Amino acid sequence: MNSYDPPLGGRPILGNSCARATTAVEMRYRIDRPIRGRQGARVIALDQGAAAIVARIAEYAWGSARFYELAEPATEVGDAGLQSVSLRPVSVSRNGHHPTLVDELDDADVVVMIATTGSDDAAATIIGAACTVRAITTAGLVIGEQAAVADTVAAIRPHARVLAISSDEQDVVDVLTALRA
Repeated sequence: MNSYDPPLGGRPILGNSCARATTAVEMRYRIDRPIRGRQGARVIALDQGAAAIVARIAEYAWGSARFYELAEPATEVGDAGLQSVSLRPVSVSRNGHHPTLVDELDDADVVVMIATTGSDDAAATIIGAACTVRAITTAGLVIGEQAAVADTVAAIRPHARVLAISSDEQDVVDVLTALRA
């Protein structure tokens, strides 16, 4: 006879059966409903290559994420620079209205900056600073070969709390999915 008696009526507890091994007291703390998505994800393309990527990705089914490209290059960094970032919606037309960055940050909880080569460094600086002041999480995704995007990475790095470099635009979809955008 074996001196070890497995619990649960002779069946060993496997790593994947921990849900069945939970006590009734521990069950009170379980969340039984799906976690809702974010309410204020903003995805902003910082250059023309990124705008093409964002336009393709905006076609997917997302929660309440909004997708933008820069309406024009940002030229001024500083106190007045915040007003100089004008956004153009990628997925939905707003009758020619280009919301400012201030408009879009009012109800944002995460801002994801997408860039390839030739990104707008001033816009990245302004967006990053505006998000920092408002305690909005920022992420930067640079798409392209490492050697080609080195300058873009250097420009975005100080302004994104999380920065990822990839040669596959599918990674943008994966990150947005993980963020529940």
